[in-house]
Parts: sequence; structure tokens; C-alpha cells
Amino acid sequence: MGTYGELVAASWLRAQGYKILRRQFRIGSGGEVDIICRKGDILVFAEVKSALHTGAGRPARRVNEHKRQRLRRAALLWLNRMEEPVPVRMDIIEVLLPPGGKPEVTHLAGAFPLRPLRLQPEHQD
Repeated sequence: MGTYGELVAASWLRAQGYKILRRQFRIGSGGEVDIICRKGDILVFAEVKSALHTGAGRPARRVNEHKRQRLRRAALLWLNRMEEPVPVRMDIIEVLLPPGGKPEVTHLAGAFPLRPLRLQPEHQD
């Protein structure tokens, strides 16, 4: 189901004007990105989550902080290989695959930041 969901997501992204640069980018056991694509100047790192239905909640809920860290590591490795900085976005693409039905794609653009937000300590006066 996961591989098929990624194929559906890649096809959907192409139809929306994205250029697919790489699928299933992995860096050993340290990180992975399902789809790396570009639209205009923006480089997008996308995690695809597929499900048969939303009975257990939206598929995007499965992208927890541990998964986000793995995505960030792979994205940063990709970015380190680039000669010039580019605008970057971290997306989640949900693909619902109802039995006997047409796949439904939901694109959550900018689902989370590339770098995790760090809380600043409060200043005491």
C-alpha cells in the first residue's frame, strides 16, 4: 500500500506542476524522504502517508516527531550537496486508498518546519 500511495502522490504532484527530482531518498538508517520535488524556486521534501480509510484518524497523524527528525536529517543532507541555498518546504501528502474507489490526495504544504523550533528560556528581571 505504501509504494502504491507514493506512486499516486508522485503522479498527483506532477499533475500539479511539480518536477519530481527523487523518490525514496535514504541515508542509511539515519533518514529518508519519500519524494523530493520542485515547483518554481521551492524545493519540497514530502512524506507520503497512505491509508484505506480515516477510521484511525488522518494519515498525517502518523508523522510524529521521530519521523520528522528522520525527514529533516535526509533533507539537510540533500541541501548540503547543493551549491546555492534555495527556499525549502516540508510537506505531508495523505493518500486515501478506499477499496474499489478512486484514490484521494490531500497535500499539506508546509506541514512542519525544516528546523525544529527551540523554546527560548525566559529572561528573569
